[in-house]
Amino acid sequence: MQFVDEVTLEVFGGNGGNGAVAMRREKHRPLGGPSGGDGGSGGDVILRADRGLTTLLDLSYTRVLRAEHGEHGRGRDQYGKGGREKTVRVPMGTQVFDAESGELLADLDAHDQTFVAARGGRGGRGNMQFATHTERAPRYAEDGQPGEHRLLRLELKLLADVGIVGFPNAGKSTLISAISKARPKVADYPFTTLVPSLGVVSRGEGRTFVVADIPGIIEGAAEGAGLGLRFLKHVERTRVLIHLVTVDPDPERKPLRDHDVLRKELAQFDPALAERPSIVVMSKLDVTEAREAMPALKRTLKRRGIELYGISAATGEGISDMLDAVERLLAANPVPTTPRSAPLPRGKKRKAEAPEELDEDALDND
Repeated sequence: MQFVDEVTLEVFGGNGGNGAVAMRREKHRPLGGPSGGDGGSGGDVILRADRGLTTLLDLSYTRVLRAEHGEHGRGRDQYGKGGREKTVRVPMGTQVFDAESGELLADLDAHDQTFVAARGGRGGRGNMQFATHTERAPRYAEDGQPGEHRLLRLELKLLADVGIVGFPNAGKSTLISAISKARPKVADYPFTTLVPSLGVVSRGEGRTFVVADIPGIIEGAAEGAGLGLRFLKHVERTRVLIHLVTVDPDPERKPLRDHDVLRKELAQFDPALAERPSIVVMSKLDVTEAREAMPALKRTLKRRGIELYGISAATGEGISDMLDAVERLLAANPVPTTPRSAPLPRGKKRKAEAPEELDEDALDND
């Protein structure tokens, strides 16, 4: 299934029906009087969150949503029928923005939560509503009001407890495959994962949490490099982050530098993410170079007050200890420790100080 996490929609509430002008002319009722009924109200356009959806793909094909118009009033005291509402399901985690002003209108982060995207117009009153003791036969009525019209931008931010972030080819897809039933594409070249993947980790009765595998982050991601801005937003709702590092054939890539760059890019995208509870994990311990590099990296991170975990998703080594650490952080942080930052206009980015740089020679000579 194609993953779509942003669409622009034009929504129209239904127009209200016009009131009717009519007079009774029936046998045995010489003074029948006005009998024009009211018009029906137009239907609303409603967005409803559904936990069964994971993409905005369907809405990418339907760019205009219209609710039904209300019927016009008729004679003989007949009111017009109200227009049917248009209800559209969207994934949980969908944020609704005004496309013109950028204002956040709704955050649909709970199952069955609804938002009225465009209200229908009120139906006009028929002439029977205007009869008074001084004006027994009014010959005028109201027109129905037009429905609301809006241009909206829908943006999906995945709802996950844990986010796995790391450079391309660090082993994120292999890890989520090892700890859940998610089956993202796994290959030995960079940017194998082009869309986020969600998996449910079960550790026994009542012990489950959702993990998101975020496509590879590279230096400059917060400014749009690689897949940066498109997918960094998907870690904003997570409670815990796993910083996955490993030894890479590229001589410019080192585990310690990768960790520093990850923190820097997260902080530049949203300062709250840099403070999010996290653990650092060295992957691919089944590879000799990674196992040999782990002791020095562990000592260096310990001086920073950070504990390093080592795993091999291929053999299962260290997976249980890593998940135990994740569970402890989740239990200690039932909600995000910092409030969500207000949305920024597109093209803007937040500025934050980069994490303290570390002389990599210190690691090499440790």
